[in-house]
Amino acid sequence: MDLKKLWEKTLSDIELQISKPNFLTWFKNSRPIEKNEQSGTIIIGVSNNFAKEWIQSKYSKMILEIIRNLDPSINKVDYVVLTDSNINKRIYSENKKSDEQQSAGQIGFIEFAADPETNLHPKYCFKNFVVGSSNELAYAAANAVSKEPGKKYNPLFVYGGTGLGKTHLIQAIGNEILKNFKGRIKVKYVPSEKFVNDVVWAIRTKRMDDIKNKYRTVDVLIIDDIQFIGGKERSEEEFFHTFNILYQNNKQIILSSDRPPSQIPTLEDRLRSRFEGGMIADITYPDYEMKLAIIKNKTLEKNIIFPEEVNHIIAVKIQRNIREIEGIINKLFFYKEFKNNELDAKTTEEIINATLQQNMVNINPQMVIKCVSDFFEINPQDITNKSRRKEVVMPRQIVMFLLRDMLGMSYPDIGDKLGKRDHTTAIHSYNKISGKIMSDKNLNQKIVLIKESINKSRS
Repeated sequence: MDLKKLWEKTLSDIELQISKPNFLTWFKNSRPIEKNEQSGTIIIGVSNNFAKEWIQSKYSKMILEIIRNLDPSINKVDYVVLTDSNINKRIYSENKKSDEQQSAGQIGFIEFAADPETNLHPKYCFKNFVVGSSNELAYAAANAVSKEPGKKYNPLFVYGGTGLGKTHLIQAIGNEILKNFKGRIKVKYVPSEKFVNDVVWAIRTKRMDDIKNKYRTVDVLIIDDIQFIGGKERSEEEFFHTFNILYQNNKQIILSSDRPPSQIPTLEDRLRSRFEGGMIADITYPDYEMKLAIIKNKTLEKNIIFPEEVNHIIAVKIQRNIREIEGIINKLFFYKEFKNNELDAKTTEEIINATLQQNMVNINPQMVIKCVSDFFEINPQDITNKSRRKEVVMPRQIVMFLLRDMLGMSYPDIGDKLGKRDHTTAIHSYNKISGKIMSDKNLNQKIVLIKESINKSRS
């Protein structure tokens, strides 16, 4: 399949999964630029930097999944703003930054790219991390670790709710260490999902030594959302031994989670005790003053100026999630810049209220099946085929429960989606799981973690 046809088929699948206005807004003028056979990367051109940032933050996972179904050789999708050069010549260079930075300056967005060696994003640094009473302990510990990795606060365990800046802070440590030690220290950042996927791949291909070399030879290992490793036996086993080897060699370990170790019931006790043996720092919800400082910091980064009353409304309306603040800023900027409309208090409130009430990306059955299969470290096809293996029965019942509970699907549709099964099977599975989670704390926690993973995958 050539590049043009591949993207056309991808667009057809995208159009089925999102609303027509969203499809026309973000994808209508997109086109493929280049495919790098060696790295397995495909480059997609979009109309402007705002579209690029929006697609990357909201649709990148969905797009990669669709493309990989069509062409398994692709493992990464990059986006670039369309220019006369890359439209006509269909070439892409990662070093071609001057034109993009100029374009970014015109509409208020600066281009960044994660380092392929460390996985660290350069935009996450201490200088743009807003410090307040809700995160000052975590920030102080992070600063100390960046100066003396492996000697202070090892492991460092940072926890807090979604969108409060945990990822920013732990990546900032990595970037600060690289700056302080000028490449003498090897740093690796990975989300726990990536670690689990690597373990699953290594088991299937019988290449566990590759995983050991990848994670046990670093000086600083940073793992995000470690709570998702709980309940995955093989991944926990591998991480336990990796943790011990790094710790014994005075290598720094940095972890983040949405809850403290004591409140991750699916986590093995031996891992929990090791996490609790280091420094545990929490990040709580920011107060009004801190949110206002974050808003001004974010708008300054993007070269945006809002009236003070607009900043005030954002700070009051967005109660908890800092990530939502950035999304609102982007949407308000889009309204102001691209629609040539002035922002006032009434318009700002209307836009924020509408945003808070809508689901930005709908959940679909494929997301549910994938998240459940990832959690239990099984193949998604095992859930949808006729397999009756013991290790597949419970995950399949949980999928049926979630399709009913989260998506409100009918029992016949659920049965049809999971291998053309009779609707009575779906009814039995839903009733069994919904009844059991009331008394089985461990199962209830697994459902909570899976739901969080599903919600995370749609954002």
